[in-house]
Order: sequence, then structure tokens, then C-alpha cells
Amino acid sequence: MAKLYSKKNPQTQLDLNPKDETIKFLLDYSKALSVINCNKMKFEALLN
Repeated sequence: MAKLYSKKNPQTQLDLNPKDETIKFLLDYSKALSVINCNKMKFEALLN
């Protein structure tokens, strides 16, 4: 089993770059997300 983990995985060497649309979507989503703390509970609201 130790020999399996010592080999490099070819997938880890890929240069993964997200598309501009993905970055824009994540930024817009994070701007619209609001977390409200009430006592010991957390409520997530997506403000459109």
C-alpha cells in the first residue's frame, strides 16, 4: 500500500483555471449571501 501513495498522481500536475463566468458567478453569489445570527442559530438568506 505504501508504494501506491508514493507515486505522483498525474491529475495533480494539471493547471486548472476557472472560466470568467465561474468567477463572476461565485463573486455575485457571495455578495448576495447574508448570514444572520440569532441566539445559537444561523440563518442564511440569499438576497436577489
